[in-house]
Amino acid sequence: MFKKVLIANRGEIALRVIRACRELGVRTVAVYSEADRNSLHVRMADEAMCIGPGPNKDSYLNIPNLITAALLTKADAIHPGYGNLSEVASFAENCEICKIAYIGPPAATMGKVQDKAVVKSLMKDAGVPVIPPATQSPLTNESEAKKLAARIGYPVVVKAAAGGGGRGIRLAYNDEELASALPVAQSEAEAGFGSGELYIEKYIEEPRHVEFQILADRQRNTVHLGERECSIQTSRHQKLVEESPCAALTPGKRGQMAEAAIKAAKALGYSNAGTVEFLLEKSGKFYFLEINARIQVEHTITEAVTGLDIVKEQLRIASGEKLQFGQKDIHVHGHAIECRITAEDPENGFLPNAGTVTDYVPPGGPGIRVDSHLYCGYKIPPFYDSLLAKLIAWGRDRKEAIARMKRALAEYRIEGVKTTIPFHLKVMDNTFFRRGEVYTNFIRRRLDLEV
Repeated sequence: MFKKVLIANRGEIALRVIRACRELGVRTVAVYSEADRNSLHVRMADEAMCIGPGPNKDSYLNIPNLITAALLTKADAIHPGYGNLSEVASFAENCEICKIAYIGPPAATMGKVQDKAVVKSLMKDAGVPVIPPATQSPLTNESEAKKLAARIGYPVVVKAAAGGGGRGIRLAYNDEELASALPVAQSEAEAGFGSGELYIEKYIEEPRHVEFQILADRQRNTVHLGERECSIQTSRHQKLVEESPCAALTPGKRGQMAEAAIKAAKALGYSNAGTVEFLLEKSGKFYFLEINARIQVEHTITEAVTGLDIVKEQLRIASGEKLQFGQKDIHVHGHAIECRITAEDPENGFLPNAGTVTDYVPPGGPGIRVDSHLYCGYKIPPFYDSLLAKLIAWGRDRKEAIARMKRALAEYRIEGVKTTIPFHLKVMDNTFFRRGEVYTNFIRRRLDLEV
């Protein structure tokens, strides 16, 4: 096991990694921007080092500064968290060059995953169902995009070739919308992933977004930890509510999708934690969407229903250890829901709302977990993702999980900024949600919110 791990991230995920390391007896190094000097992860780590000014590009996306911090503090491994550089192959490659263990997939694997068009070709060869793309190569101009859209038929979706997490994605129903979508998606892709390359594919209307958590060690032992339903998301594809297991899956369909997820991981020679994502049609057909080569925000609900600590498993795998369990040892118990509490205004297009937290009282009680970096007096910087906390409720069944989530949301107090807590209460009371009838357009169709 490692002696010291540098966490190349911030906020609640940095805290999450620090806690896992501490339980394993591993020392930690926090990095922080000038805007995050008073953040909780800085206080909780064994060591801390400033890596630059507030803007992401000058700090948490600054590879030379992060590598230098690891070398100066003699960290023998780096955990990237999620977002920021967590899916950037060149970061993993730089770690390997400097002989710093990267807690994630090898750089070569990430290079394949990073190119969405390439990875879909690999999935097709492996027998994993895929949405037929308009082309295997990145788009070059607007004229080409319009020709491709005409060939496969509207609606189409424009996506960043190098990213995930909902950024760099735009939907278009006609040529005019496509022309508007391209520069926006390209700008988001460049800002989020350092590459403006795009590709285009047919848009599946009203699907469910279902993902399977996988773990694979370096000896190619691969398991899945069940699925998560992630269909409640904004029009910008930012997930807001996740649950496990998915209420729509029969045992047979679950088995088919799990098998496809394992095939996908093995086709890439994948190791460490990752997520294989699918779109599930009402007809029961499903299609490969993407692989997230990192820990997911919503890993918490998988931990709740399986009892496994996914971050600890990441550390063990990256240090060369074999998985200590097989597929037959993994069992799902009960039901878990996660609500992402963000500093956003749901009534105003989920616009970010920076400010100072003037009062903070997290909920508790049976079946409740809160992952957050908040405290009373915390100043929310304007430079980063607006996630404040992840609220997780576990119950013996879905009904109990919903009841516990409602109770916890009602207890949760975050004053000084607008948050999505009222939105989540509205979701928990929604008739369609309570029946498990959720699709990726749920907010627009079922909650009457303009997003």
